[in-house]
Amino acid sequence: MGLRLNGKSQQSHRMVIFLALFILMTLLILYGSNNVTESSYIPFHVVINHAAKTTDLKKWSMKDGYVPVYGNKSMTQHCHQCALVTSSSHVLGSRAGNEIDHTECVIRMNDAPTLGFESDVGNRTTLRVVAHASVFRVVRRPNEFLHQTDSNSTIIFWGPPNKIGKDAKGTLYRLIQRVSMTYGNLSFFSITPNNMRRFDNLFHRETGRDRQKSHSWLSTGWFTMVIAIEMCDNIKVYGMVSPSYCSVSLSRRKPVSKKMPYHYYKPRGPDECIMYIQNESGWRGNHHRFITEKQVFARWAKQYNITFTHPKW
Repeated sequence: MGLRLNGKSQQSHRMVIFLALFILMTLLILYGSNNVTESSYIPFHVVINHAAKTTDLKKWSMKDGYVPVYGNKSMTQHCHQCALVTSSSHVLGSRAGNEIDHTECVIRMNDAPTLGFESDVGNRTTLRVVAHASVFRVVRRPNEFLHQTDSNSTIIFWGPPNKIGKDAKGTLYRLIQRVSMTYGNLSFFSITPNNMRRFDNLFHRETGRDRQKSHSWLSTGWFTMVIAIEMCDNIKVYGMVSPSYCSVSLSRRKPVSKKMPYHYYKPRGPDECIMYIQNESGWRGNHHRFITEKQVFARWAKQYNITFTHPKW
């Protein structure tokens, strides 16, 4: 009887060792696969101290990078003073609308409205930068986004060339083309495929990280800031927070700043800081790197006469 119990004990001991080895091997395999996936993915919340290589954005050629959707217009706009109005809810209560409207050129993004928010964001629009994902929301409300603009205003569309490029044959490009033919007083441009690659390369040069390998999506804010630097001598940004605004408690992994809706026109939308942090730290799938982009903007501010207000930093 003693020998039989000892045999069972040895068998049980071997099973425990086998299970332990199996679990260990599984963990090593999972770690190895994750390590391959993240080999080029340095956590994006790490502060960027300097650019891998610097780029003089004033030397970018606007004519070569933007093609008219309809007709033969060229992108030649130049402004001494620009107001870049973000879509952040930080603009609410700013009472900056009058100041914005008295700026030479006013730049907005995607489908950020002015109607109902004039006292905080103004109602003039000189340039609107629109992502391919926002095209339908803009053209669905033409009275607001296409009629309520300065005379000779410009709209620039950005996105994958197969969706908005001149060679694209899909529904989205045809819609953009039809709208540009209808509103002849406005200038409609799309970013060329070559210039889209330059925006990717710029992200790599300024952050040291490859956009595609790091599973990153450029934000409309990235495109808008670069375009503003190209066309403006001085830029005042309304509503953009500093890179350190959404500081995180490492123990709770929650933002410690006041909860603010991501968009000023969507009071029940996601919290801005939660959106920033989730995108900054995510690596499964593609994510915007809002905080990283703001770190770059902070560096550009010293080069290109950029100031930030509401909040001021």
